Amino acid sequence: MDIRAVPEAHIDRALELAYLVFHHRPDEARRKHYAQLMLDCERIGAYDGDVLVGFAAAFRFTLSVPGGELPCPGLTFVCVAPTHRRRGVLTAMLRELFARCTGQGAPVTALWASEDVIYGRFGFGTATQGLTLEVDSRRPLALRVEPDERPLRLVDPADAPALLGPYYERTRAERAGRIARGASWWADEWLVEEDEDDDELSPPRVVVLGDPVAGYAVYRTKGEDEDAHRPGLVRVDDLEADGPREAAALWRYLASIDLTGLVRAWGVPLDEPLLRFAGDRDQVRITSCFPALRLRLVDVAAALTARSWAAEADLVLEVRDAHVPANAGRFRLLASPGGATYGPTDAAADLVLDVRDLGECYLGGSEVGALVAAGVVEERTKGAARALDEALRTPRLPHTVDAF
Repeated sequence: MDIRAVPEAHIDRALELAYLVFHHRPDEARRKHYAQLMLDCERIGAYDGDVLVGFAAAFRFTLSVPGGELPCPGLTFVCVAPTHRRRGVLTAMLRELFARCTGQGAPVTALWASEDVIYGRFGFGTATQGLTLEVDSRRPLALRVEPDERPLRLVDPADAPALLGPYYERTRAERAGRIARGASWWADEWLVEEDEDDDELSPPRVVVLGDPVAGYAVYRTKGEDEDAHRPGLVRVDDLEADGPREAAALWRYLASIDLTGLVRAWGVPLDEPLLRFAGDRDQVRITSCFPALRLRLVDVAAALTARSWAAEADLVLEVRDAHVPANAGRFRLLASPGGATYGPTDAAADLVLDVRDLGECYLGGSEVGALVAAGVVEERTKGAARALDEALRTPRLPHTVDAF
């Protein structure tokens, strides 16, 4: 196999390979959309002679991390021709991606939830999780907090990126795991007229609280189906609010839309305040919990020293990494709220863990202690896991709803 960049002239070939592998038959509009996306991506191909037999693309994302943000290529459209499976094609393409990350100063890379059995062995750990919530809106939503009474207004989706973009960027900085959204990402991913998965849903609706913006929700609706005994649906795609009273105002609005009886919100954070301020938890149900963003630390030293720390920690980590040798070995982590250093050492290890485990805990969404209890991280010094957890802790759990 020859691993090299996929030129613009081969984008259609790369996408046809993806459609073959994923059994996908997009319409012409979606084909043009995917081709446009690929123009702005890193593109890696595996060629057998002149035949493209493997493809991987990476969005040029910027990801919020505790205390700041980092460039973070977002892996997508990964595929290998069925004639060339189990020949090391995926391994070669991912190693090329890791090398590009190193060369471009991107210490982390990510992908949206996929097969853990595949990507876990390449060092990707589940860094964020999401919930699907359902609200029975056939009766008024019971609340334990007084909703913010500032006016709500519906805005034209065409005007939403300019209005919501600055607000989203501000709130993005308050929670790790979120990608920066440009105007094209808003328009092409969040505010597309027709939903790709359900053509019965309405176009996107955007409701905004307050002026200046104190919260917003992007949602779609579907009418009642009497034959199927299905109530009208409000599907919430994205909701942000300054605080619980602002969130309560938005949830109350969504649960009171006429001719609907169910609110379904996909991908909400594990610490969603509705779960606490709902007056009747029988009215608000969690229907699923799923892995979302999987994170890979390509340069462990750069990643650890780039984030902020909540407490002091002086620990020796023995890191295993089968694909990026520079990450493997024993390293001393000296962390404090003022910053961190990380470098090689001959001292005995306090914790032994895989780079995948570091990726899972890096944003503050998983506890090292839980991984010790599960037997996948070895604690050689009593209390080491607790010390690292205290240092990694963040005020809010990491979260993203931007699937890619």
